[in-house]
Amino acid sequence: MEPQMGVMTMPGVGFLGLLLIGIIAGYVAERAMNRDHGLLTNMLVGIAGSFVGGALAGVLDINYYGFAGNLVVAIVGALLILWIFGRAKRD
Repeated sequence: MEPQMGVMTMPGVGFLGLLLIGIIAGYVAERAMNRDHGLLTNMLVGIAGSFVGGALAGVLDINYYGFAGNLVVAIVGALLILWIFGRAKRD
């Protein structure tokens, strides 16, 4: 039986963990992509990245748990989002 999760939570972390992971993932992606965003934008990109990364991990059948697993997935998703927006902006 799988654990029950709310809409605004991640596996193994709660809502505050979601916010913290979002801030960290957004910041790491911002630095890696050589961008300059504010704290709120970093958090939103990181949270969106966690959902994108989680969907990608699900498609690839990759299991991740806890803070560290969610952070890695969120960073990958945030990098993907910033890369896509960078490509779309150039055209």
